[in-house]
Amino acid sequence: MHRLFIILGMILVAVGLLWPVLRRFPWGRLPGDILIERPGFTFAFPITTCIVVSLVLSLIFWVLRR
Repeated sequence: MHRLFIILGMILVAVGLLWPVLRRFPWGRLPGDILIERPGFTFAFPITTCIVVSLVLSLIFWVLRR
């Protein structure tokens, strides 16, 4: 369990350091993401982004568990 927290902390630090570069990627704006904009109202549901993030995290945890 300690190793998991150390790895997650290192991932968070890496994401924080790479944030200026990562902002340029279209996260939350992938094809299939739902965005409804009306005057005074904006609804965003990034379904495709959620699926991609879920798959990546599942792969990472699967590799760490082996």
